[in-house]
Amino acid sequence: MAWDRSQVDISDPVAVQNALANYDAEFVFNAAAYNQVDVAEQEPQAAFLVNALAVRNLALACRQIDAQLVHFSTDYVFDGSAHHPYVEEDPTHPLGAYAVSKLAGELYAQAYLDRALVVRTSGVFGLGGLANGRGNFVELMLRLAASPNPIRVVESHVASPTFAPLLAARTIDLVEGNLSGLFHIGGGAPTSWFQFARLIFEAAGIDPVLLATNEREYRTPARRPKYSALSNAKMERTGLAPMPPLRQVLVSYFEERRVAPTAKRV
Repeated sequence: MAWDRSQVDISDPVAVQNALANYDAEFVFNAAAYNQVDVAEQEPQAAFLVNALAVRNLALACRQIDAQLVHFSTDYVFDGSAHHPYVEEDPTHPLGAYAVSKLAGELYAQAYLDRALVVRTSGVFGLGGLANGRGNFVELMLRLAASPNPIRVVESHVASPTFAPLLAARTIDLVEGNLSGLFHIGGGAPTSWFQFARLIFEAAGIDPVLLATNEREYRTPARRPKYSALSNAKMERTGLAPMPPLRQVLVSYFEERRVAPTAKRV
């Protein structure tokens, strides 16, 4: 059973409790989030309501029916000062309202449940970006490439861009392995957004003018970690396969994109 916001408002504890009690779920996956990082600086309460208090609602409801909560969190719980891919034991230090709210959600899940599974991920992109107005980084780059203007992308920020179907598959593997606790599932090798853009254009078979820039040229209301790559070592120690290289993943993305009903041709 899958519910969207119009069917179950997770910020409403009674609605959450009724939905889960009526369905008698064994596992509950929370993929909902307030993820407008910059807007959250003006709307911290709204971000906290969805990313933290709503997770508390879900955790309490899961405890009532003895279900496992699987909750997705973010690399933004770190401040970016590390010089290695972050592991689960690294100390957190959120830099803005969005990041604070996501860390609070993790804590609520772990406070109310003994066997919650919290999955931190990074830079998620998937074909769902074709069906909504916000899109994803891949689709943004393709839109910009349709213009004759040079494309400027930040080179100084490094993350672990993650393909949504692979994130889903590895998460299900963890659930089927009867695992709980905190796990990182990122897209493999640390990659700057500039490198990511270059790989996108290579996979799409196009060659727009791409220029490297830094965060000083694109000031944003929210502070972002400059380095937030995630280590998958803990996940891999459970026997799960490593994430494939981003170049290979983008080939899969474009293959699926060509046959997607909402796809736009490049």
